[in-house]
Amino acid sequence: MIADHAAFFPARERNALPMTESTSKSESNSGRFYLTTPIYYVNARPHLGHAYSTIVCDAIARRKRALGIETWFLTGTDEHGQKIERSAKAAGCTPEEFATKLAGEFRGLWDRLGLTYDDFIRTTEPRHIRGVQHLFATLRDRGYIYKGSYTGQYCIGCEEWIEGPPGTVCPIHGIVTETVSEENYFFKLSAFERKLLEFYEANPEFMGPESTRREVVSFVRSGLKDVSVSRSTLSWGVPVPGDEKHVVYVWMDALANYITALGYGSDDDQKFKKFWPADVHLIGKEISRFHCVYWPAFLMAAGIAPPRSVRANGWLLFDQGKMSKSRGNIVRAETVQEVLGADALRYFLLREIPFGQDGNFSFDALVQRYNGDLANGYGNLVSRVVNMVHKYFGGVVPEAGAETQAETALHANADAAIATFGPAFDELNFSDALKSLWALVAETDGYLTANAPWKKPPERSDAEHAKLQARVLATAAEAIRVITALVYPIVPDAAAKVWAQLGLGELVDAAKHGFLKDLAWGGLKAGTKFGEPSPLFPRAEKEAIERMQSLEDENSRTAVEAVSGGSVVEEAKAPAPAPEKQEPAAVPARPSVPKSPMTAAKPVAPLAAKAEAPTAPVAAAPVAPQAATEAAAQGPQHITIDDFAKVELRVAQILVAERVPKADKLLRLEVDLGTEKRQILAGIAEYYEPEKLIGRKIVIVSNLAPRKMRGLESNGMLLAASLEGGAPVLAGFLEDVPLGARLK
Repeated sequence: MIADHAAFFPARERNALPMTESTSKSESNSGRFYLTTPIYYVNARPHLGHAYSTIVCDAIARRKRALGIETWFLTGTDEHGQKIERSAKAAGCTPEEFATKLAGEFRGLWDRLGLTYDDFIRTTEPRHIRGVQHLFATLRDRGYIYKGSYTGQYCIGCEEWIEGPPGTVCPIHGIVTETVSEENYFFKLSAFERKLLEFYEANPEFMGPESTRREVVSFVRSGLKDVSVSRSTLSWGVPVPGDEKHVVYVWMDALANYITALGYGSDDDQKFKKFWPADVHLIGKEISRFHCVYWPAFLMAAGIAPPRSVRANGWLLFDQGKMSKSRGNIVRAETVQEVLGADALRYFLLREIPFGQDGNFSFDALVQRYNGDLANGYGNLVSRVVNMVHKYFGGVVPEAGAETQAETALHANADAAIATFGPAFDELNFSDALKSLWALVAETDGYLTANAPWKKPPERSDAEHAKLQARVLATAAEAIRVITALVYPIVPDAAAKVWAQLGLGELVDAAKHGFLKDLAWGGLKAGTKFGEPSPLFPRAEKEAIERMQSLEDENSRTAVEAVSGGSVVEEAKAPAPAPEKQEPAAVPARPSVPKSPMTAAKPVAPLAAKAEAPTAPVAAAPVAPQAATEAAAQGPQHITIDDFAKVELRVAQILVAERVPKADKLLRLEVDLGTEKRQILAGIAEYYEPEKLIGRKIVIVSNLAPRKMRGLESNGMLLAASLEGGAPVLAGFLEDVPLGARLK
């Protein structure tokens, strides 16, 4: 062990659920723009949090292209690391097979949502591996990488070194870390403390929001340590050039995707020369330190310019928690798309959630916003105007004639919307931009209602009424054109339909020619032939919420079936009686882990879930109240060795932990017994956060008869220890015990 430096890599949250407040105003002087999403870790299928980040990037890319700016939009998947290696082994496949399947799910969803990414990079691709090795060799040749050895505590769940002695519990996952001794390569991050602070001072718009900036600056000022940039105890990664017993540490590997996708390190680096430095890295707030400290330091050391801007999102929240698979509170983007369409999802996420802040998602709020803004607002306005132009003028835009005070006012409001929408959008203030644009929607609707072209007063002649109809409908149609042009990056499918109904052709073609660059009032000319009217946003009724919830429930059921390898067994016709209710144990702030779970103050005993009628908890066969009373009066009951031998206790590792919908006390666990995988339901949701259980080794009763709860089958029971009246603590191990090992 060396004492003059420490390997330190903060916890890595790969599911970036991404939001922020502003992006750099400066665009490339060459008229080019390069933006990237977080690179998504393939430890689970994509959910709405992932989709949010990518939709934001897609909206930015669409607007930049429509402004005539040559744009490159990158997304992709991060596929290396010990967590993937172990997950693949548990799944009975190779790491490459495991990663390929999940990478396909991400790319498939982006295509289904119609996202216009220009490139999808996988960190297992040869072009990426070549580029990472080139970067590593460059840093080593320039004297910023050296070899050393390190002994410390490592958390697989975080892919992180944890400071502390053997037995240290990971503060993120609540599991005992592994003691790892290995030879590593280290990057001289300590040499960049002053350079980074000077860079931040000279480039105040480099990172945002302000909370991220304060956190990062404080971290750097507290002193930087050299960091490990290789591992020698695993093989699933990019081999270190010239020393292939090492693989490049996952974070240097992952961050390099932003340049390897452009051809860095290859014979053809023209795209790299053309688009680098990146204009915006859009990331999740939990990985800000890697992108704002390590990444610019790596680049400075290699003689490469840092990115212009890093913008960190907040989290997408559902059921009062960050949306994540381990929490059991995810929502799939496909669910919303299938019921309301992709545009409804895009509009809700960008209008409802101030970028840079955590945002709440619910089906109720989604439908309310959809009906209020899209169905009753924009969609209804377009329908009224297009239908009246067809009815009164044969579908041809009439000559508006001279403006009255009402038209002048609407014209001025449209000019104001053009002036305010663009800057707000470009600062990533999507919510404010849409709020100002929907003010124009309301003003146009009010203008239409006030002039009522469908109603002819008796005192008005036919000729006068025809002139009013022409003026009002032509003016309202022009306002719709402006609204549609501005909202195109947010709701591209609907905008394309409206553009065609206005007789303006294919909006995609207009975007290619930079139609937003010179957007101004007066672009819809008299004589333009409208297309056929068609509905945009049919009103969503209560059934839409029920259908989305049903689809999510079905998705959860499908996931259970996939884990169990077949259909979920139907409920037993005669379920076993539930045990007597127990008093709830006190809930600690976080679960405590004794130094040796097997030598707790009280003998290790089965952990019975608190009864939640009519659900039967995971517990041993219930004891009749009378028998329980008699047993208590007789004192402790002895069993024979033959009785104990009937209980099969085995070592298992938790692969998946998620909450059971509509069951506050139950967690659904998928555990690996070495030779098989099982699903177990446990009543520990009050005491343990699901994501902190992933990777933990536990003890289970493996020969307990299956039980049904909440429509799910439980095949085993956890063991835990507790003091009288105290919170339960899962039994586990400090030493490395093989999966499936039987306790004797």
